[in-house]
Amino acid sequence: MNKLIRVVDLYKSYYDELTELPVLRGIDLEVKRAETIAIVGTSGVGKSTLLHLLGGLDRPTKGKIFYEGEDIFALNDPELDRFRNEEIGFVFQFHHLLPESTALENVAMPGLIARQKSDVAQHRAKELLDYVGLGERLEHRPSELSGGERQRVAIARALINHPKVVLADEPTGNLDQKTSEAVHDLLWTLNDQFSQTFIIVTHNQTLAQRADRLIQLVDGQVSDQVDSLDF
Repeated sequence: MNKLIRVVDLYKSYYDELTELPVLRGIDLEVKRAETIAIVGTSGVGKSTLLHLLGGLDRPTKGKIFYEGEDIFALNDPELDRFRNEEIGFVFQFHHLLPESTALENVAMPGLIARQKSDVAQHRAKELLDYVGLGERLEHRPSELSGGERQRVAIARALINHPKVVLADEPTGNLDQKTSEAVHDLLWTLNDQFSQTFIIVTHNQTLAQRADRLIQLVDGQVSDQVDSLDF
């Protein structure tokens, strides 16, 4: 089965006292295995909200998200926490690395949370850091790394548990053009080498146009979906 994710009639509203602020207004979406998708749209349109729901970081007001046929919001909170840690990888604009931990420790952390043995998690973390070009920086803390290096550590961390999908929210939004291009190349190399599924929220048109499919959100709804061949 090539279908990985199915989003059905997804709504999300936030509430301030008696006021409802609708953000997503009925999203329907399907994602295939090994697909790269770029989600674009103006600020405040709901791109990050959609990504958070796809990752189980928040629950919808209405609607369902299925991973391989399983409704993730039918899970209780501990089950959803476990699913999120083991099946989803996250990469954010700001890397959110633990400042007092080394690159190796940061990458290994989700593996340890998933109850991998320490030596297994550290071996996997070293392999990933080698792969992203940081094999000589294992013992460096985030403050000792450049912005691009920190983001590579975050990408390696996202992959430690062999997730079904990697969700990236403006992964190069805080980087200069040259460093951004290097991170873009890395994401596509990972997709090519490991058939990793990527869903990326971005304002970067160069990054968006490299995706297999571009999804545009307008007023909390899918306005358009374009295959890369149609760019």
